[in-house]
Amino acid sequence: MIDTTAVDGTCPRCGTAAVSQLDAVPWCPSCEWNLEAYDEERRGPVFGWRWLDRRLHHLAYRMTRRQFDRLLGRRLGATGAGAATVVTAAASVVLFLGVVALAGTGVWLIVGFPFPSPSILLAVPLLALAVGLRPRFGRLDPHAEVLSRDRAAELFGLVDEVARAVGAPAPDVIAVDDHLNAYAQTVGVRRRRVLCLGLPYWGSLGPQERVALLGHELGHFINGDPRRALLTQPAFTTLGSAADLLRPAPSAEHGLIEMIAAALGRMLQRLLSRLLFALHLVLVCVALRDSQRAEYLADEMSAKAAGTTAATDLLDVTLRVESMELAVRREARAGHGPQRWQAAVAEARVANAGRLPQLRQLSAREEASLFSSHPPTGLRRLMLDGRERYEPAVVLTEERSARIDAELAKEYQKVLRILAW
Repeated sequence: MIDTTAVDGTCPRCGTAAVSQLDAVPWCPSCEWNLEAYDEERRGPVFGWRWLDRRLHHLAYRMTRRQFDRLLGRRLGATGAGAATVVTAAASVVLFLGVVALAGTGVWLIVGFPFPSPSILLAVPLLALAVGLRPRFGRLDPHAEVLSRDRAAELFGLVDEVARAVGAPAPDVIAVDDHLNAYAQTVGVRRRRVLCLGLPYWGSLGPQERVALLGHELGHFINGDPRRALLTQPAFTTLGSAADLLRPAPSAEHGLIEMIAAALGRMLQRLLSRLLFALHLVLVCVALRDSQRAEYLADEMSAKAAGTTAATDLLDVTLRVESMELAVRREARAGHGPQRWQAAVAEARVANAGRLPQLRQLSAREEASLFSSHPPTGLRRLMLDGRERYEPAVVLTEERSARIDAELAKEYQKVLRILAW
């Protein structure tokens, strides 16, 4: 593990010794000189062209910091519909109407002419394209294990308390899986609210951090995140699906004329596919600006439910999720359950405590992306630090937390086997 080390030279702005974490390009911890630098060694390629990836990184960093500066000190829940929200909603409506027009034209070509008619040769592809581009309502992950209120009464009761504390509706479904993650989503035609807790993640958190996690995830039901709204769903999927459908597939041709015609057809398909994909990326980039605002609001709801201290502690855990994963896997292979997971993660946090300020700063560089739904973890922490501090609205005791783990004993055993294997 690499410690924070001063490097040769000082900051040209303020004279402070530059530092480095995790072998990253050095920066100034005081005025953040060079924090914007593109670190090719630590960032994977986005498009594969170095010049383009570098420019996209600088653009993402500047946009992320501008959004942070604009939101700091404002009421996140009262920011109203920004330009990104309006563009995303308008594009979704246009795309949906386009799919309806494709379907309507296909039906008209079938019923508007005597059967059989040459028009059916155009109608079938149009209908197939409309079906391929139809809005998706989402579905519950088949690998997630749905819990019942009878079997997990303590957990359901805690979720209900947190939902009331943040003013969010309670989920219709609570499920668990074996991922080091947690999420909230709305699925199906009936728009059922789903909360899924990854047991390696949930089991590694202290009691009050669990409340913070629930506050954040339940906050997604009311924070206006465009990724979870039915109205804005076409903006995230339609153009990307169209680009996939138009991507040329390899084929075998016989004869010179067939080869020329096929080559021209593939060239046209490739051009249209890449154009649609480029438009898809631009639209997703715009939409995700509002998703990042929604994440800041979900963090504030996390603080309202669990208290600011627990919410910031949860973000620090997220900052070093690799250390959390290593600790959990090590303990799981030794046959230990969530109590030891919590202890191991707490020990890792103590060991990394001196590095956290620089790691938070570094996250602003490494997590800045035009295509990320989350702002950098360090900026999320700064946002909470710069806002009104909250005392816990819901307090989870060690005893009640242990009872929740006891309810999930069967599910923990399955996860233990998966992690150990």
